[in-house]
Amino acid sequence: MALLKVIEWADNSPNTIVYKVDTKKNVIKKGSKLTVREGQVAVFCDKGRMADVFQPGYYDLDTDSLPILTSLLSWKYGFESPFKSEVYFVNTTRFSKLRWGTANPIMLRDPDFGAVRVRGYGTYSFRVRDAYVFMTELSGSHSTYRTEDITDHIRSMLVMAISDAMGESGISVVDMAANLMELSDEVKKSLDKRFEQMGLELCDFNFENVSLPAELEKAMDENARLGMMRRNVDVYTQMAQADALKEAAKNPGMAGGTMSAGIGLGMGMHMMNAMGGAMNAGSSAGKKTCPVCGAQVPADSKFCTKCGSNLESAGGVCAKCGARLAPGAKFCAECGTPVSSACPKCGAKVSPGAKFCPECGAKL
Repeated sequence: MALLKVIEWADNSPNTIVYKVDTKKNVIKKGSKLTVREGQVAVFCDKGRMADVFQPGYYDLDTDSLPILTSLLSWKYGFESPFKSEVYFVNTTRFSKLRWGTANPIMLRDPDFGAVRVRGYGTYSFRVRDAYVFMTELSGSHSTYRTEDITDHIRSMLVMAISDAMGESGISVVDMAANLMELSDEVKKSLDKRFEQMGLELCDFNFENVSLPAELEKAMDENARLGMMRRNVDVYTQMAQADALKEAAKNPGMAGGTMSAGIGLGMGMHMMNAMGGAMNAGSSAGKKTCPVCGAQVPADSKFCTKCGSNLESAGGVCAKCGARLAPGAKFCAECGTPVSSACPKCGAKVSPGAKFCPECGAKL
């Protein structure tokens, strides 16, 4: 029998979780050395029963360092040398860049679209948190245990938690992309306890994408396109008229000429209406109307530029009936009362037919 003087595991594989030291033809002698590197845990077993667990460090194997194994082997008088034992090394580093995906779509009740089918995929990472619990619950006495042996089980738990988180969130699939971080936190939180029961820790969980059925995505794209057209219907109409005009111009026949003329006339009228509206709006802006002759004068004018009426007074009316007098009128057109030859404001004498008082400028 060969002696195991130094027990260690130089881990070079990125996916090995548990490695069993080959002790079929080897025995452990008192004073043998155990080296446990960072990111590893060593577990001694006897006939499938878990015994002593060693954290990273350098150990001399004796009675003091193997108390549980000593009890299991009934060493009443201390360490017995040599002896046989199963030694397992457990990798406690993080296993990252593991992928998950929904093999089948998840049915959700969307507040906007009703029942929809959603697919998703992403990444996650985990590590062994408690080697004793992990080997008791999952690994057992396997000589090696790799990530491939557990990823299917983890993936099924992830999909179940994802379905539950999406269903309870009540978030529309349209807004789901803006809430992926919150959904990831909910999934991780819901699985922490179940991972702990297996001696594991879910370190990270991430969504990369959430996709909808192709039919629904096409309908959403069409709805967005129609929304853009509704907001710019005038522009699209003008573009359509321009395209139709170009096509009609290519046709030398009567139909093409008639269509060209009609489209050209329609576009011309449309442009004239638009220009006329703009000119009217520009001409009436900053203007006011003379109450005597109806002329348009600047808004800051005090006297009409056409008939000279005082725009700030109520002059130019009949003293008897109050009817408005036409410029230069000698008699009221309503009651026939002669127009006074004296200024009603200052009493100065004015010439017949005068429109303004030569003294105060009052309207006559």
